[in-house]
Amino acid sequence: MDAMTKHEGRLFVPAQPTLWPGMLAARRPARAGFIPFSHPRAHWFYFARNGVWLAAKMLGLDQGEVLMPAYHHGVEVEALVDAGATPRFYRVGARWDVDVEDVARRIGPRTRALYLTHYAGFPGPVREMKRLAEQHGLVLIEDCALSLLSGEGSSPLGSTGDVGIFCLYKTLPVPDGGALVINGARSFSLPRLPAPPRTSTVSQLLSSLLENLELRGGRVGRSLRTIARRLGRSVVKGAGLQRVPVGTQHFDRGHVDLGMSALGQRIAAAQDLEAIVERRRRNYFLLLGRLRDVAAPLFNQLPPGVCPLFFPLLVDDKPRVLASLRESGVDAVDFWHRFHPACPASEFPEVADLRQRVVELPCHQDLSPELMQQVAERARVALAKQRTRRAQAVH
Repeated sequence: MDAMTKHEGRLFVPAQPTLWPGMLAARRPARAGFIPFSHPRAHWFYFARNGVWLAAKMLGLDQGEVLMPAYHHGVEVEALVDAGATPRFYRVGARWDVDVEDVARRIGPRTRALYLTHYAGFPGPVREMKRLAEQHGLVLIEDCALSLLSGEGSSPLGSTGDVGIFCLYKTLPVPDGGALVINGARSFSLPRLPAPPRTSTVSQLLSSLLENLELRGGRVGRSLRTIARRLGRSVVKGAGLQRVPVGTQHFDRGHVDLGMSALGQRIAAAQDLEAIVERRRRNYFLLLGRLRDVAAPLFNQLPPGVCPLFFPLLVDDKPRVLASLRESGVDAVDFWHRFHPACPASEFPEVADLRQRVVELPCHQDLSPELMQQVAERARVALAKQRTRRAQAVH
């Protein structure tokens, strides 16, 4: 069900989808074609980064180089480095376009794998990268952490590479969850991982439920969420409870053996995946229509099969635009601001520019068309303030 269209008091638009209580009990049949859920060789983790680490060990990449995109989060690079691999970086253009020719030029005698990231649901050149990997006898890793439920036409992302890596909690209202799928003829016996601390699962579920309450409950919901958060922090601190938060920025070897929680798997099974894709596409189109005249879109269309994780808004003054959006109640996100230290930033000016300019605007399945209109209006206001400041600076 969509969120309320109007609230009493201040707007609140969370960056990610939130949890409805009914999702804890509801179940739906598995949907064919949605990887990793329909994949016969899917292995489940607490974090997607744990799958990256295990894939490096499993595929024997710990004694060689992995060619990775210069446009990266950093935690996936940390996971590979911790596993023993050496990252080398290739060019990504101003429209998130992978330079396959640059990838080919950088393949050397120590290269063991190519690493392709699908950004925010938009497919990278997976077929070209697969052909290149096969020509050189290399492994292809598809990073679909930002692209759950997305495909290139009817071909699901994560189904072409030797392995696919997925993150569930960026797209679905689950407390944790990552997945590794193994494609092709390779066969590996992987152990079932232990469940995470129950306090982690419960605290993240409560946080999502409270965000849902604020999203739909206006001023009353916001007050209840504030009280509950303060009480929860006091209880956790006072009791010394163990929590493993998601959304952290760095890889921690101590968490590599954690599996996905049973509650997370139950909630994932309760989702109407087709409806999620449909709503995210609808919301993306609404933002595109309302913002293309004030900010050049990174993507001017939404190809068939794409399930957008967010709307990438290109801005000139990211800190001020983010501040304006957050002050107005839109939980916009600073998308991938920093290079990993191993990546020579000066070699990749287009990526450096992207890191300075891309803001995540939410377009997830909780948000109604009316609420998306409000998100668009607040983005237009933030961009207008940016233009005014720029004009003042010129004069």
